[in-house]
Amino acid sequence: MRWTFTAEQERLRDEVRAFLAEHVHSRDPMQYFHGRGGASRELYRELGRRGWLRLAWPREWDGQAAPPSTEFIVWDELAYARAVRPDLAAGIIAKTIIGHGTDEQRARFLPGIGLGEISFALGYSEPEAGSDLAGVRTRAVRDGDGYRVTGEKRWTSDAHNSDYLWLLCRTPDDGHTLLMLDLTAPGVQIRPIHTIDGHRLNEVSLDGVYVPQENRIGAEGEAWRLIRAALAVERHLMVLPGRVRRDYEDLLRWSVERGWSADARVRADIADVALDVAEVEAAAMSTLAALEAGHDGAAQAARAKLLGSRTLQRIARLPFDVGDAGAASTGTPSFLWHETFMETIAGGTSEIMLGVLAREALGLGGRR
Repeated sequence: MRWTFTAEQERLRDEVRAFLAEHVHSRDPMQYFHGRGGASRELYRELGRRGWLRLAWPREWDGQAAPPSTEFIVWDELAYARAVRPDLAAGIIAKTIIGHGTDEQRARFLPGIGLGEISFALGYSEPEAGSDLAGVRTRAVRDGDGYRVTGEKRWTSDAHNSDYLWLLCRTPDDGHTLLMLDLTAPGVQIRPIHTIDGHRLNEVSLDGVYVPQENRIGAEGEAWRLIRAALAVERHLMVLPGRVRRDYEDLLRWSVERGWSADARVRADIADVALDVAEVEAAAMSTLAALEAGHDGAAQAARAKLLGSRTLQRIARLPFDVGDAGAASTGTPSFLWHETFMETIAGGTSEIMLGVLAREALGLGGRR
């Protein structure tokens, strides 16, 4: 398929690139990989001041009602520049609050989120429930006009940088419910989990943490429907081809600087990787086309995520395949190799993506 962005969208792309030239290139060149706090939060505030965090929001909430492809341009350019990942609060969280929250919740949270001032971490995975969210055990029991929450979340990105936890838990009806839990509340303990790529994840222990009922999103037992709806509008950002393209360009540079390109076999391998990169870009455009045609894009996004993860690993592995121990063990090649272990997990493991493809594209195993 062929995707064409509008002239207005291309002007936005030029604006984003000019912004990046001014605000990003003098900062940490690997900021994209270092979480959503600190310098990244400062950058979100800059994006918020320009209205770029709210592009797809309805106009009544200071958005532009832009299509998914417009949002995609901003985050894809930021990914190529290794500047920052998509902001969870302005994406999945805000859009769920807009669609399923109360007027009071919209008034309380959306202005701060839209300016990059309020941050959220996703409280989904647990020690016994990683990608299998049906196994969530964290419980919220009624206590007056709210809930007392007890349990543990694990592998929680940016909990130490966030104001709230977007918490998936079980409620008295034994269904799954979404709560917005204040991470400064008594009973919250956040401990670091350091990963092989130098990133920090967290385990978040919740010991009778009080959450007022006004911080519940939707009705009790409604979380599955809300999570599915949120993913349906965010799938175009699950994999960003700009991130893949940037790694590939690094690979080309290394091949010249370290003399790999003199080897015909290596040149053939790099040409083959180029085809993978093009396939990732085509898969991303296919997801956009599905979403803008009114489909949920589940199969297309799962395919794009799977291809992107595998291509990133192939790029980072090539220095090892070439046998260049120096490139493989130091600097950017080594860092990206360690980072790709995370890429196959974040946003849904490769195995989960294969399951989505089997179910949504091939009709195997029934549909949820």
